[in-house]
Amino acid sequence: MALYARHPRFTVALLILIFISFVMFASDSAPLRSVAFSKSRDVALAEALALDDMYYKEMVQRRQQLIKKWGPTPEKVDPFPSRGEFYTLWDFFLPSFRCPHRVERIGIMGDGGKWVCGLERIAPKRQCRIYSFGVNGESSFEADLMKAAPGCQVYGYDFSVDSFGPEIEEDKDLKSRSHFFSYALGHEDKHSAADDPKMYTLRTLMDRNGHDFIDILKVDIEGNEFDSLSTFIDSFHGEPLPFGQLQLEVHVYPNSAWGDFSKFLGWWEKLEAAGLRPFFSEPNLVYVNLVRGVRPDLVEYSFINIRGDHELVSNRPSSSRRSD
Repeated sequence: MALYARHPRFTVALLILIFISFVMFASDSAPLRSVAFSKSRDVALAEALALDDMYYKEMVQRRQQLIKKWGPTPEKVDPFPSRGEFYTLWDFFLPSFRCPHRVERIGIMGDGGKWVCGLERIAPKRQCRIYSFGVNGESSFEADLMKAAPGCQVYGYDFSVDSFGPEIEEDKDLKSRSHFFSYALGHEDKHSAADDPKMYTLRTLMDRNGHDFIDILKVDIEGNEFDSLSTFIDSFHGEPLPFGQLQLEVHVYPNSAWGDFSKFLGWWEKLEAAGLRPFFSEPNLVYVNLVRGVRPDLVEYSFINIRGDHELVSNRPSSSRRSD
């Protein structure tokens, strides 16, 4: 005779016990499986970043070979040769790092749009911060970022205009999440009553805002980026920089000090030493078209910060950041 027929109550109780045990086991093991999965994703991301950094360092070695060919020392390299040599300054500084996430162009499809890494990892955050230096009345980049990431607030700085562009100013929701200041970004703090425009370092502005991390940092300040970023990097004394990525327009105007190849190289290597890796570049051909006869002095670069603990380099970002 079957067990069920002989001991029906015992059989039912046994089945219930087995079911409860299965549920408890599944519940207890789920976090373990989740942790293991998260760990494997972290390892995969770390390995991808390390591998691509190895490739990037190979490109740096090729840069040294190119310097030797056209120099043979950095002091001897002409950044924009006029004697028929087949290179420009930008051939020494290629965007040879691969963002391990989706890369997309945000903002207008002309001058003003920028290339961004991993927006899909930033967009779900309940709180994120965008800093934008150089507004100039056109804010499609910032507006499109905030539309994609509802938890983001933008902090804009430009002493040459009075507000963001219409893309933000005419949208009630975006305007409520934006903060504009007519300040200049600089390598020192000069903001007394007599200073016009008032100038702040990036670190001072972050302290004033109570922020210890910037998700997306845009800098387009017509040649002042060199000293401003150098000061910011130096202030951390080798510690990871507190931002995830940098969208930067580099301006090497004729007769400027930064038109010296050796000096530019030293500045660029400072960015690299701080953990910044260029994953995209775009020459400003609008500038070349508008001002006929100029050199290709302006290039848009996008950098990922491979150091620190943030969404682009880790699946377990730091939770210690202060809120707005």
